[in-house]
Amino acid sequence: MTAIQFRKIPGPPDIAVDEAGAGPLLVFMHGIGGNRTNWTEQVEAFAARGFRAVSWDARGYGDSDDYDGPLDFSDFSHDLARLLDHYGVEKAHLCGLSMGGRIAQDFHALYPDRIATLTLVATFAGQSNFSPAERERFVALRLKPLAEEGKEPKDIAPVVASTLRGPDATEAQYKRLVASMAALHKESYMKTVRATSMFERTAELESIRVPTLLIYGDGDSLTTPEIGRGLHERIAGSELVVVPRAGHLINLEKPAEFDAALLPFLAEHRDLAG
Repeated sequence: MTAIQFRKIPGPPDIAVDEAGAGPLLVFMHGIGGNRTNWTEQVEAFAARGFRAVSWDARGYGDSDDYDGPLDFSDFSHDLARLLDHYGVEKAHLCGLSMGGRIAQDFHALYPDRIATLTLVATFAGQSNFSPAERERFVALRLKPLAEEGKEPKDIAPVVASTLRGPDATEAQYKRLVASMAALHKESYMKTVRATSMFERTAELESIRVPTLLIYGDGDSLTTPEIGRGLHERIAGSELVVVPRAGHLINLEKPAEFDAALLPFLAEHRDLAG
């Protein structure tokens, strides 16, 4: 198995990545409660299949630098452009789960010529996908305990993680999700929650012309398959895969099914990157 290497991409802020393999660049981006290690199995698997597989810690996450001042959601996209520059490529395959999928959509709006393919996993295109009550619950569950009750991410991790698990999630998978949420940097996470609550790229869906794969779990109560079908209807030529009994973190709960959906899509379009 190809060994994973850790490196820092110079900033500011410095961005931490795990990478393995050689070939077209494939970038994995985690969700709002995750980090680069959520993708370890996929970095290993796709490196072994002829890709240069990279997972990042978004700014303020994991081993990437924290930062001062407010966060504009598009700061993530500019960091991603810098990552592509670091690897010396014009185009890359992008795979993002939840917040990572929103970053991928935002990147498409800002840097459409730098994308070979898009894989959007358990994500949405904007807050218009949710009712006001659903939006309030999302923010309150994550921010109120931290901002008003003096709690730390480790205190809210078990509760939030329990809302994301699917019916087949094992205890080990649940504990892995809790651990990634417990490791969040409090202030950066709070800024990210506020920034993502303002995210809205629904109007740009019809402008997506790169090959696009949508992967959703039918046991995901946050980003339901209906949300995936809505994106599928608006993104011309997109493919939709719904993984049975998978929760929000599909690649962690159902890695074999996830990889089986992603691999043929990337194999068909692998040479678009470079």
